[in-house]
Amino acid sequence: MDLEFNKNEDFNKLALSELKKKLLKVYQGGGKDKLEKQRLKGKLTARERVDYLLDSNSKSIEIGAFAADDMYLEHGGCPSAGVVVKIGYVQSRLCVVVANDASVKAGAWFPMTAKKNLRAQEIAIENKLPIIYLVDSAGVYLPLQDEIFPDKEHFGRIFRNNAVMSSMGITQIAAIMGSCVAGGAYLPIMSDEAIIVDKTASIFLAGSYLVKAAIGESIDNETLGGATTHCEISGVTDYKAKDDKEALEIIKRTMDKLGAPQNAGFSRIKSLAPALNQEELYGKLPKDRSTPYDMMELIKRLVDDSQFDQYKQGYGKSILTGYARIDGWAVGIVANQRKVVKTKSGEMQFGGVIYSDAADKATRFISNCNQKKIPLVFLQDVTGFMVGSKSEHGGIIKDGAKMVNAVSNSVVPKFTIIVGNSYGAGNYAMCGKAYDPRLIVSWPTSALAVMSGNSAANVLLQIEKQRLKAQNKNIDQQTEKELLDKIKSDYQEQISPYYAAARLWTDAVIDPLDTRNWISIGIEAANQAPIEKPYNTGVLQV
Repeated sequence: MDLEFNKNEDFNKLALSELKKKLLKVYQGGGKDKLEKQRLKGKLTARERVDYLLDSNSKSIEIGAFAADDMYLEHGGCPSAGVVVKIGYVQSRLCVVVANDASVKAGAWFPMTAKKNLRAQEIAIENKLPIIYLVDSAGVYLPLQDEIFPDKEHFGRIFRNNAVMSSMGITQIAAIMGSCVAGGAYLPIMSDEAIIVDKTASIFLAGSYLVKAAIGESIDNETLGGATTHCEISGVTDYKAKDDKEALEIIKRTMDKLGAPQNAGFSRIKSLAPALNQEELYGKLPKDRSTPYDMMELIKRLVDDSQFDQYKQGYGKSILTGYARIDGWAVGIVANQRKVVKTKSGEMQFGGVIYSDAADKATRFISNCNQKKIPLVFLQDVTGFMVGSKSEHGGIIKDGAKMVNAVSNSVVPKFTIIVGNSYGAGNYAMCGKAYDPRLIVSWPTSALAVMSGNSAANVLLQIEKQRLKAQNKNIDQQTEKELLDKIKSDYQEQISPYYAAARLWTDAVIDPLDTRNWISIGIEAANQAPIEKPYNTGVLQV
């Protein structure tokens, strides 16, 4: 291996180590003391509940582990948005599991908690996956009620989705394993079946204190809305469990009896590992996000047997398109080529930039994958579309619009991996979050923003200088440098993959070696939702 490879490998493995440290902190929820306090009540923690429910030694992926990371600090923080979401297997059936973390503000719902729950429901709806709720929540976090209660994508949307999923025939099972108060009481009861744990769980629209204040009635919470009340008097819940584990066992037995899922018919054969060493990904991806490299070196370490059949190999070279298999699943790959390439006319094309011919090629390839019913995988390392008079006169806006149209109207499932840069309209054309990828994840070395840190900092600096000039103020070189450094520092924080993951612009920050697993589970989930509408792009500017 050459020296550059070793430098890249050291840098990327250091970034991976930082990722693992951050995840370990997230897994502590509200802290060791609060987790232990929950155990002393005879309850499992949220992550213990999920782990007990999922099949032993089976694959799973976690959605939104970094949700709300470094947010709500003035309220004490909200690690992982106070809820654990995983896609995994229960009795060999792939499903979505959502578990409130009572160690975080008693499981109260922050704005990002609602957004994360809605994302879990969106995944269940898109893929027609069963969804299991493990409820243990104090309800809406009142100091932020105006940011979680009234809008379309706020708390109430959860219950609307419960109703919609029920009408779609998507199985929903809820276990009430702690507090379940006020509007939050509707979530488990709008599910198909509800289990409640005796003594440690309760469900009511108003607790004993509010009942006393509202109507003057004195009653304890257990009598008001405990397991015996709802299983023997109100009939609100369907099963009573003596403890958390029995509740989870009831869910397992229920899942074991579900009918077989539908099949979308995506092609899968026996999985083969990449022929090239996957761990070389760390050395092939440059530490400097502006350094050119050959995206083919990454693709061959991600796909089965390192076999990639390129589509229009000699045309539109700034995007790579082609067919491959990942864990046995047939996929169509659309990837930004990061090395400088030379066209047949002798023109040099810069890495990470989308040119007209590449956009045209990608549009055609996406259409082919829709025709053949092949899921799409986008590997993003894009700085945007080519600018300048030659590109504008050549119709770059038209060709870019065609590509965006094809991505928008694609009916096969799409999966997006942000490998490196993800800037501006390039993010959109390469299936950013706004274009409904079934899953979207980033590597620790990624950057997501309107433009690069250096470009944005220089633009913002010019704006600031113009503002000062209008006030008849001038700045010397030293002050200008300090101002530029500060702008760049602030901007760099915002383009971090963790900043994006905290806001659920991506589903996760992952180890590059986990990429195949994410795509495989994603396609298996999508395979349970047959395609119901034809591919149609509508009107295109030819």
